[in-house]
Amino acid sequence: MNDSSHRSSAGAPSAGAYVAFRLIVSLVLMTVGTVGMYVGIVGLKPIAAEFGILRGVGSLPYALFMLGYGFGNVLHGRLADRYGILVPLLIGSLALPAGLILSAQTGSLWQFLAAIALLAGMLGSSAVFAPIVADVSLWFTGRRGLAVGFVLSGSYFAGAVWPPVLQYLIGEYGWRSAFTTVGYFCLATMVPLSLLLYRKPAYLAVAKGAPRDSRFARPLGLAPNALQCGICLAGIGCCVGMSMPQVHIVAHATDLGFSAQRGAEMLSLMLGCGIISRLVSGWISDRIGGLRTLLMGSGLQGLLLAAFIPADSLSALYIVSACFGLSQGGIVPSYAIIVRNYFPAGEAGWRIGTALFFTLFGMALGGWLAGFLYDVTGSYTVSFINALAFNAMNFLVVAFLLTRARQYGAATR
Repeated sequence: MNDSSHRSSAGAPSAGAYVAFRLIVSLVLMTVGTVGMYVGIVGLKPIAAEFGILRGVGSLPYALFMLGYGFGNVLHGRLADRYGILVPLLIGSLALPAGLILSAQTGSLWQFLAAIALLAGMLGSSAVFAPIVADVSLWFTGRRGLAVGFVLSGSYFAGAVWPPVLQYLIGEYGWRSAFTTVGYFCLATMVPLSLLLYRKPAYLAVAKGAPRDSRFARPLGLAPNALQCGICLAGIGCCVGMSMPQVHIVAHATDLGFSAQRGAEMLSLMLGCGIISRLVSGWISDRIGGLRTLLMGSGLQGLLLAAFIPADSLSALYIVSACFGLSQGGIVPSYAIIVRNYFPAGEAGWRIGTALFFTLFGMALGGWLAGFLYDVTGSYTVSFINALAFNAMNFLVVAFLLTRARQYGAATR
């Protein structure tokens, strides 16, 4: 499974088994730890109703969580570069449960938003995203795309598992009790899982003392930070588009006359199909490269966003939701592959964290914009058109970077 496992333990016979075990633990941690991303989506209507706010403002818990989540990726990415993955994981394993449990005790909207954005988002769930992605990319070489896609499937496993669970708990016991229950579950599982990932790749110690590789001086003929900016801009575009169905599919389904449970099932189906997409896209990226895989995913995502506009029957919504999941699941892993291809391993944590921050900023912006445009127009049609426009921006930026790669003879993998 791993063609560089000999690095992980200086040639020990059990190295391959340990790396496979590490990959599975990382997947489970991401599945549990990204629950915070979905509490605001499934709880959008009851939270908005309890605090007496419009749907655009009701999208703020998700939007602010994603902003905190994004900043946390940069923060925890730097911690992982300097101290290894265990430090950010332990911080997140305590902060996420604290954020969920405290949010359930709040009496005002601003207290709720602070608990979700700062504790659950910035200090909590972000610890299991960029640090884990960067860590996995350091343990794999030839099959890096498949490994990154595999572990990032955890966020989609979370999306397939958590929305129905949360919908049930909220429906039966209310959103406050649901958040508290999930918080204690995260505390009981994340700390022991984090302690299993204490080891570091041995070759990093050697790499830190080596001079900077000349091939990273001007990747694609650009200054390193200019390329980073291009990657970040692309991340905003794709994720504004991606967030529209993910954040609002439950509310959209109820507006069309279907139950919230059916909407949660659509979200679960969408993200469940995203698991398949992430694995397949990881396999594809190992063969055609991260840039080409990203361009392909962006084009398919745009087509499916357009397909949501006329879909108004239950069967059509299920089909389009499934196809949307299959189209866009490989987009975010591609950014990690691109960063690892054009930047040094010792910068993986903060550069991947920064790229993922802007994808998460795009998710936050897109979720809020969709709600705002709904409040203005009374329909999600304009929200879908807005998502298409941002997706087109992503497609053009990635096409530009791919053209530069061909022009400068750079590897696109």
